Amino acid sequence: MSTEPVDYETVDERVLVVGAGAAGARTAIELVDRGVDPEDVLVIGKRSHGDAHTTWARGGINGALGTLDPEDDWTIHAADTLNEGGHINDPGKVETVTRRMPGLLRELDEWGMDFSRTDDGDIAQRYFGAQSFRRTAFAGDYTGEALLDTLVEQAQARSIPYRENVIVSRLVADGGRVLGAVGTDLDTGEFVVFDADVVVLAAGGYTGLYGRHSSRDDENTGDGPALAYQAGAALADMEFVQFHPTGMVGDRYGDDWDGRLVTEAVRGEGGRLFNSEGERFMEHYSPDQMELDARDVVARAIAQEIDEGRGTENGGVYLDISHRDRGFIRERLPRMYERFADLGVDMAEEPVEVSPTAHYGMGGVVVDDDGETDVDGLYAVGETMAGVHGANRLGGNSLAETIAYGAVAGEAIAERLPDRGGDSDVLHDRSRVHLRDLQALSDADGDEAPEALLDELRALLWERTGILRDDDGLAAGLERLERLRSRAADLAVGDRTSRSYEFALDLGFGLRVADAVLRGARERTESRGAHYRTDHPDVDPEWQRNVHYRRDSVGTPRLTTTPVEEPSEPVQAALDAEHELDYHQLE
Repeated sequence: MSTEPVDYETVDERVLVVGAGAAGARTAIELVDRGVDPEDVLVIGKRSHGDAHTTWARGGINGALGTLDPEDDWTIHAADTLNEGGHINDPGKVETVTRRMPGLLRELDEWGMDFSRTDDGDIAQRYFGAQSFRRTAFAGDYTGEALLDTLVEQAQARSIPYRENVIVSRLVADGGRVLGAVGTDLDTGEFVVFDADVVVLAAGGYTGLYGRHSSRDDENTGDGPALAYQAGAALADMEFVQFHPTGMVGDRYGDDWDGRLVTEAVRGEGGRLFNSEGERFMEHYSPDQMELDARDVVARAIAQEIDEGRGTENGGVYLDISHRDRGFIRERLPRMYERFADLGVDMAEEPVEVSPTAHYGMGGVVVDDDGETDVDGLYAVGETMAGVHGANRLGGNSLAETIAYGAVAGEAIAERLPDRGGDSDVLHDRSRVHLRDLQALSDADGDEAPEALLDELRALLWERTGILRDDDGLAAGLERLERLRSRAADLAVGDRTSRSYEFALDLGFGLRVADAVLRGARERTESRGAHYRTDHPDVDPEWQRNVHYRRDSVGTPRLTTTPVEEPSEPVQAALDAEHELDYHQLE
């Protein structure tokens, strides 16, 4: 290894927030509102300001306001979340989110978020799959965009500093405490070392590592979980990957749109699914909840229709909302209407073609009730953290989790922000070692292209840990992963402003996360929620446990399991009441 000096910039901050979507922005806002000086906070993102994956969450954000269904409350929201999650969610974290959301929605309203309204001017709410009542608040079908715009505006009003186009490749920890982070400025190629008392990972999830996914290719590449694992934190439930039923079909709309989300709001507003024979097939799979059953149920139903030869020639099924008035569609689903109109499809006259797509990772970093990992000073929020969603996420709960745990973590950090005292010498010594590795990476002139290996990794995960899984396939996947890992030691990488450099870093994150997904899926010998094993097709009560993935003392990954806690008495009472949506209320 070279011992030549490495030039880098040092940035000294009390709190570093890695990720500039809704979770990161809401954390920073709470910190400042709790008395932390804005100059002591820095939010960094891989992309330009306001360009985060949050904007792709379109359908809505949950909170039991009771606008249209007054009998709804937070306990029923919690019960629906636990039922959808196969009862391996952390009940305390579920309760934290569902209790807080009504107040947080009203706060967003006060901050000027562009919610759709009822005739009386209240925040409107719509049905979403597997929910007992209408509790999904929304802004047309651009809810995530409206949410992030609101949060960015609030952060700017508080003068919270932000730095864009910086990718973090390593967290530095010592003695069980985080000291800071190492990154690269993708605009200039310069290295940056962040000296921080607290680091908050709000870097998204890992479904961008699947061959067919609803993210952009440079998002949700597992950065957060991989960084936390490397720093000594544990991951949990990485085997649970949600396949959204309705992604666009690339063979019809083009590769650029393949897998991109057709929001659940289309079905929430009455959209119907048909196979190529004109049959409304959900009548066979879920006659009571129909298209608004749990996402895993609808996704498997679509996959089965396609596998049995009743799919379209483009490899999908039809989603049709043309029975609704054109004005209704344009008002409630404006972005979807415009997108398909640009592609030559009139949603008011004809169906669109859809097929399942990897959409959300329920697994992530293990955190306590305040969002802190077992590495002191290291927090994880949003899709980076585990615990809220269990085996399958309730639609509308992703945006809810981002702002609920952003507020929770911000409050906790503000209360316990430590006195300065991290070992700066250790931070810089360890950072320089990593920076020499990065320098060598950017100079690498091997035979393998990082982007090509990433594509192979995505194909591996799609084929071996997709909607249907079995032991033979998972074992074969782990063998393929080892071969990919060996080839990744012979990369050809460009300079540090090139896409190939970023792809090389993403590949490193992806190889670690893929190992956790494959091993967790092989360990869990049952079917629960989004994890379906054809060789173990039933739910096993003995597996009401969480699978943890962490490094042992010599750096080898190890799996352990822990039992799930019981819900509180109010939530248990809501579970016992067995509330359930009757789809036919919509007709």
